[in-house]
Amino acid sequence: MTPAGLVWLLGPEPEALAARLRASGYALWQDTGQETPPPDVVVLSACQEERIPELRRRFGATPLLLDVRDDTVEARAHCLSSGADDFWLSSLGPSDLLMRLRLQLGLSRNLAVPIQLLQLADLTLNPTTRQVRRGNRAVALTAREYQLLLLLLERRGTVVSREQILRQVWDDRQATSSNVIEVYVRYLRQKLEEGGERRLIQTVRGQGYCLSERLPPLESRG
Repeated sequence: MTPAGLVWLLGPEPEALAARLRASGYALWQDTGQETPPPDVVVLSACQEERIPELRRRFGATPLLLDVRDDTVEARAHCLSSGADDFWLSSLGPSDLLMRLRLQLGLSRNLAVPIQLLQLADLTLNPTTRQVRRGNRAVALTAREYQLLLLLLERRGTVVSREQILRQVWDDRQATSSNVIEVYVRYLRQKLEEGGERRLIQTVRGQGYCLSERLPPLESRG
């Protein structure tokens, strides 16, 4: 039987899941020092983060998954800035790692199929991996921030009204009487402009918001 993938486990947390990965159809890669096919993916403990540059030089684009331990925006941002391709949560047991292995191996095996990135200027969003980048910088977003940015990118160049945002991003209709949209737009702007980049989320007074390099023409408003 062909294995689901060849996985190298580095560190105590991933190594503790070796039996579960074997039972799920994965083969485990061993660093023998001999000429062997490279692993399909490398799974690292948090304590192995310092090895990422070495692994990247050695294996090129092979997916690297780093344990972040805590599911916070700060931890995810740190993971992406470290050079890893994705994070996994050892605190959730094998289920989270198995899900992320399926995702990464599926992506690497379908590289011949172009990924439809959403893009405006140097801002890109990958709907498949849910990764957001501003130039060479990875941007870590919460689920709600991601949904808001996705909507604005899908409608880039046109004004998205407050009502449309509430309907498509928020299910709680009580949000209508709060400043929740303004708060999340501010969060997004802070993260997208953290490196000194120019503003892309434009406010159209009395109408809504527009993702554009400049305010849209009047015919695109409303």
